[in-house]
Amino acid sequence: MDREEAMTLIETILTAWNSQDVDKVVSCYTADCVYWDPNTRGAVEGHEALRRYLTRLFERWTMHWSLREYFPFTDGDGGAFLWHAQLTPASGGKTAEIDGMDLAVIRDGRLSRNEVYFDRMVLFGGG
Repeated sequence: MDREEAMTLIETILTAWNSQDVDKVVSCYTADCVYWDPNTRGAVEGHEALRRYLTRLFERWTMHWSLREYFPFTDGDGGAFLWHAQLTPASGGKTAEIDGMDLAVIRDGRLSRNEVYFDRMVLFGGG
């Protein structure tokens, strides 16, 4: 995957996440995907597990993600994505501003592995 194709895919993925439409987000991942973030308490594997996780996540948070930088892997099969996000509790409250990074492996134009890194303390008023 060249840089232009990767940037198009990134835009598609961010648009899906910003829509907070579970099915749109799940469609960006391979059926055997592995997803991990600081809130998952381990790997989320496959579409059904990802769908359950996202349903709970989107019920609790209103989110907006913006790409800051992209660093492709040498082989073109993914990269490191630096991002900025605004996360607001769905029940109302203060919006947290978070910077983080995803390490993503891409297969057949979808994410097959997605590891998300950020400081969770920001969600609780710290950090």
